[in-house]
Amino acid sequence: MRLLVVCLGNICRSPVAEGVLRARIEASSLAGRIELDSAGTGDWHVGDPPDRRAIANAAEHGVDISGLRARQLAALDYRDFDWLLCADKANLRDVRARAPKGARARSALLLDWCNTVTDGEVPDPYTGGPAQFEHVFQLLDRAADGAIARLREELGLRG
Repeated sequence: MRLLVVCLGNICRSPVAEGVLRARIEASSLAGRIELDSAGTGDWHVGDPPDRRAIANAAEHGVDISGLRARQLAALDYRDFDWLLCADKANLRDVRARAPKGARARSALLLDWCNTVTDGEVPDPYTGGPAQFEHVFQLLDRAADGAIARLREELGLRG
């Protein structure tokens, strides 16, 4: 199973989601069964590390995202991934509008897919401060629990 987490610039929400999900997956019976990446719909930050505030906040929770680099959603992602999991409705609309003919990947709101919040969005903390980055981390941490449960069920694994 291949998952791609998508936000706007790939420097705040999606790299934190990738880091939290990766840490949880690697510590579970799903280790080695799930491939994970993140991307942005925009190209402004391609090649940049995550926002320093996102790196610091994730590190406070034992998650290292400092080695990640931003990239833009590409046409091949629609073929190479099973799910494109979007931080908010605007990104979901963009992802669906950009889908090339014959796209294989399905798309959904991340929090919906994780059975965390119906029709839920992960707010962009970019213009905020530490409290906004912590709020996003907490949302994504709870979403990771739901993602693990869903992935175990989809792959027919117990515990």
